Amino acid sequence: MEEQLYNVGQIINTHGIKGEVKVRRITDFDERFQTGQLLYWVHDQEEPKQLIVKSHRIHKGFDLITFEDHFSINDVEDYRDGFLKVAESEHLPLDEHEFYFHEIIGSTVVLVSGEEIGVVKEILTPGANDVWVVQRQNHKDILIPYIEDVVKEVDVDKQMVIIDPIEGLLD
Repeated sequence: MEEQLYNVGQIINTHGIKGEVKVRRITDFDERFQTGQLLYWVHDQEEPKQLIVKSHRIHKGFDLITFEDHFSINDVEDYRDGFLKVAESEHLPLDEHEFYFHEIIGSTVVLVSGEEIGVVKEILTPGANDVWVVQRQNHKDILIPYIEDVVKEVDVDKQMVIIDPIEGLLD
């Protein structure tokens, strides 16, 4: 059985002429882009390609990465729009109340009263706390801040999130 791969970033462009790529981060773990890290580049139906991080720096809010044996823009321009992933065996242990994105996305969101609100479709990482985008039927998506006052319980096994929304959150 093949090992499951999980997104840690998306290559959105090349940067300069020396083989650097601009990455939109999809992880909270800085370790994912450290020198020597094994990543898998995945795009559409193509076979995953193994890449080893050679260098990493942050520039204007984006991760800029080079890979071993990739010396020029010509070596990396085909990677644009592909995703960088890590193998499940690379998962790092988490503290209590910490979750991997894939454990939350797809979870049903319910109020403490039991009323179903929708399903987590995306997680945004804008700053101090994550924001969970909840898709509702016949309504606009709502944004749920992942803070203790709002998110009361997360059951990864049952894929359920119980919230107690602050005033105006569901409007």
